[in-house]
Amino acid sequence: MKIETKAVHAGDRKKSGDSIPVTTPIYTASSYIYERMEQLDKVFDREQPGDSYARYESPTNRALEELMATLENGHAALACSSGMTAVQFALQAALLDRRKHIVAANALYGATIRILQSIFEPLGVEATLVDICDLAAVEQAIERTRPGCVLMETISNPLLRVGDIHAIAALSRKAGAALLVDSTFATPMMVRPLELGANLVVHSLTKYLAGHGDVLGGVIVTDEAHAETVRTLSRMAGPVLGPFESYLTMRGVKTFPLRFERQCQNACRVAQWLASQSSVERVYFPADPNHPDASVIRRVFPEKLAGAMISFELAGAGRLRVFEFMDRLKLIVRATSLGDVHSMMLYPAMSSHRDIAPKQRERMGIRENLVRFSVGIENADDIIGDLEQAMR
Repeated sequence: MKIETKAVHAGDRKKSGDSIPVTTPIYTASSYIYERMEQLDKVFDREQPGDSYARYESPTNRALEELMATLENGHAALACSSGMTAVQFALQAALLDRRKHIVAANALYGATIRILQSIFEPLGVEATLVDICDLAAVEQAIERTRPGCVLMETISNPLLRVGDIHAIAALSRKAGAALLVDSTFATPMMVRPLELGANLVVHSLTKYLAGHGDVLGGVIVTDEAHAETVRTLSRMAGPVLGPFESYLTMRGVKTFPLRFERQCQNACRVAQWLASQSSVERVYFPADPNHPDASVIRRVFPEKLAGAMISFELAGAGRLRVFEFMDRLKLIVRATSLGDVHSMMLYPAMSSHRDIAPKQRERMGIRENLVRFSVGIENADDIIGDLEQAMR
């Protein structure tokens, strides 16, 4: 089945008594009982399928996890309470029986960098940052440090660089390291990293998959080798997503392919318009033929899908000028997220990368005049019109 069909049907319509609900219900129970204790004992021991305690799993979560594993062509999935919880638990699963060292892209979401610095490093897990788009540098870092995990984003936040997942997976595998990919920006519509050799994939469900600004959640999708480790960690620590959020995410995923195609189409038009404006110094967008990773993009991304994220720099602007521009926006929502049906804009130095030291941000290429733009499903003319009036 094609991904559009999987999004509509996977995970749903499990038999409940004599009937089959057309969509998965919201199961709010925290505990489950059986007619005989022997049955409950076997469920606890995982000898037979069933539910016992919501920290372990529940029918609503299980349906969402089946859906996400299907979309990513993975072995199993774990729905988590946030995208960052998914990142943290995926890193723990990757490192559990491996050397406590991470080779990570030097261009990552700010909170991911903070997790490496503030949680893993104090626990004795070293992190080596490298230009993930420089394969020679990646190979050298892996050979030098022999890491337990390699961490990257499919499309980097916020400068939209694209590393060669297939090649990096081969380097990781040769060193015995697990490759963990945050694929939030790309979604399973564009790239399915497990098919390219990754071991674990994470998404912020809050973004394109749920897509309506009403869910906080994340997911880990794993290969067979890491599925049991992820589930065991979850059963102990309970980072699980609530049943209401799981239900809303499943409902959002049903229309996700339609929304994402429209968002990608709009983003192409908006990026072309931005590139023609004298008030815009530089536009970052994967469909740009002069993109530094154009060869990888052409090989990996589907035709006509380059993502719906655009970053751009306002010519000669500082923080105050950027704020003035954003304050004049009327249609585009000034909020800290992305992937919603409505267009959204944020200022990375203030939000997504706020906790990164200014000098480190500068080294990452995140300048004071940079804004990040998540293009929605509105009419593209209206989006451009709002940008135009705000730039006057």
